Amino acid sequence: MSYSAPAATGVGHVHLRVADLDRALGFYRDIMGFELQARMKDAAFLGAGGYHHHIGLNTWDSAGGPPPRGHSGLFHTAFLYPTLDDLKDIARRVREAGVTIYGHADHGVSVALYFDDPDGNGVEICWDKPREDWPRNADGTLALTNDRFDLGEFLAA
Repeated sequence: MSYSAPAATGVGHVHLRVADLDRALGFYRDIMGFELQARMKDAAFLGAGGYHHHIGLNTWDSAGGPPPRGHSGLFHTAFLYPTLDDLKDIARRVREAGVTIYGHADHGVSVALYFDDPDGNGVEICWDKPREDWPRNADGTLALTNDRFDLGEFLAA
């Protein structure tokens, strides 16, 4: 018999190796809006809504290192926002901070935008559509899409 994780299971936090702790802290705190919960000499922990941490940052093995391109590992971290308006607000904030949003798509089940943090770690910000609106194939599986939309219009609305 196979095991199924409980439906309420979620990702507790992501812990990232970064080259410059202050730079990464500035990005996740000052641009993304996460609150600093704790800081040590070479690590910081940030959360939303008083949670102990959604994001851990450290320079334990990576201080001063270059972004690791072209290797296996983390593709991106996704941050799920509760409303479409919340997603638009954070997307505007990211863009106003000079961060390049290099990807965006309507996936049928969600709307997502993609960019990199200062260390080259992929970041997705997204909003899930109501489950009853998720597109399905005839066999009941999800019919995921990768439809483009006008980013300028999205951010202006």
